[in-house]
Amino acid sequence: MTEARARTGGQLLMDSLVGLGATRGFGVPGESYLAVLDAMVDHANIFDLILCRQEGGAAYMAAAWGKLTGTPGLCFVTRGPGATNATVGIHTAMQDSLPMILFVGQVGTDVKGREAFQEVDYTAFFGPLAKWVVEIDDVNRVPEIISRAWTVALSGRPGPVVVALPEDMLVAQSEAEPCGPVVIPEPAPSAADVRGIADRLTAAERPVILLGGTRWTEDSARAIEGFASTHDVPVVAAFRFHDIIDNDCPAYAGDAGVAMNGYMKSLLHEADLILAVNIRFGELTTDGYSLFTAPRMAATLIHSHASDDEIGKIYAPDLPIHAGPNAMAAALATIDLSDSAARTAWYKAARADYLASLTAPAQPGDVDMSVITAQIQETLPADAIVTHGAGNFAIWPDKFLSYGRDQRLLGPQSGSMGFGLPAALAAKVHDPSRFVLCFAGDGDFQMNGNELGTALQSGLNPVILIINNSSYGTIRMHQERHYPARVSGTEIVNPDYMAIAAAYGFHGERVTRTDEFAAAYERACAAPAGAIVEIVTATEAISPRTTISALRAAAGG
Repeated sequence: MTEARARTGGQLLMDSLVGLGATRGFGVPGESYLAVLDAMVDHANIFDLILCRQEGGAAYMAAAWGKLTGTPGLCFVTRGPGATNATVGIHTAMQDSLPMILFVGQVGTDVKGREAFQEVDYTAFFGPLAKWVVEIDDVNRVPEIISRAWTVALSGRPGPVVVALPEDMLVAQSEAEPCGPVVIPEPAPSAADVRGIADRLTAAERPVILLGGTRWTEDSARAIEGFASTHDVPVVAAFRFHDIIDNDCPAYAGDAGVAMNGYMKSLLHEADLILAVNIRFGELTTDGYSLFTAPRMAATLIHSHASDDEIGKIYAPDLPIHAGPNAMAAALATIDLSDSAARTAWYKAARADYLASLTAPAQPGDVDMSVITAQIQETLPADAIVTHGAGNFAIWPDKFLSYGRDQRLLGPQSGSMGFGLPAALAAKVHDPSRFVLCFAGDGDFQMNGNELGTALQSGLNPVILIINNSSYGTIRMHQERHYPARVSGTEIVNPDYMAIAAAYGFHGERVTRTDEFAAAYERACAAPAGAIVEIVTATEAISPRTTISALRAAAGG
């Protein structure tokens, strides 16, 4: 019999994570989890910690990793300020249904409850934000709890888990064996469910498949494409899940999200059947819950989800199906529908409306982002990863780029600013060979621009487009709608972005006219250390389909 090996809590934690298949983590060091940092040394060739500059950026990277890979993104932060800084990533991972685990150093168990240095009750603090919060007080339970944390992050509706690690537990010794891989079951529709889907789709003349969420496999995406294009059913992506299926598929009809196009509102409102697959019916996917009446929408609703908590949460389905996205896609592939002239006409009109929506109107000012976005589309590599944060600038990659079979889009459903740059770095960590393009606004970039230090240290080289309109554009747009010509708190004085690029070893380009972009972008894409392209746009061009002047006129200002 092999003699049991004594490990510290920190060693047991890292051995368990590696046993589960973890290879990367993102974090900022802290004295509260020194034993974990020490244990990482023993896994230097297996597990890498990407050293970040602020815990919010690290948490965003972990969330983006969860969306990109379908496995838990790992984030390591210290107690108190480190944990509270990371909150933005937890909120994003929850709203976006992304698997993530946040490890937080904690005060020793012998001083808990005394408001010790940087002490926080993490269960109380993160409880409303995370899927599960736990503190490991007994070193012998590390394998059990880490295995459960990994399982919870991936099961049902994926989401973030917070694990607090008291200092004294991390240095305590245990002979417990580290955990190994876990298998996450996926619920599947029954034969009766499949017959119910087929019957309702057969009766429908204006059906729509509305899909989103995470943990899709490539085979499942292809199955959805095949079913929808064979049987003339339009497919709509939920907010910022454009990349699940190939946008070149003739069934793809666009996305339901912020800045929702008029044709999309009509498509969803006029549908006589909604087949909702793996979505949670968020506010932006439903245009502020205005497209459908709760709890019973006018259309027939078939709602499938891996978590039964999501089914009937807002809209009561006519056919509720407890099933994961991949099992649901496989079931749809078995259904054969008879031809329907009405359904075919509906399907073709939806696709035509989507294709027409990709053309943006000419923009005011010396730089026209509609022309620039079209140039980007023409040259975007087939396996490119596009990232962005939040702001009106994000409408360009969301509404005017289409995503091919092997391209990915990483944008926050939570609408959280500053996500784009950390997400781009996480994408480069995942696959350094792929082209990664980050869209950022000037306000958005400055939320986490310091993470260029992470890029410098880890050799990460995305291309970053900073669309600089000297404004917090989304807020200015709402301001002009409700308080026209009364500008307050939305104007930005910007730094020298070319100096910032140089300081971090990035190539820098500044574009002030549309005709300058193509050559500047080509040079940026060729820069081995990554690049920043500052695109100076007019504040007047506040949104792709409106201007400040038009907003003021509409408001009577």
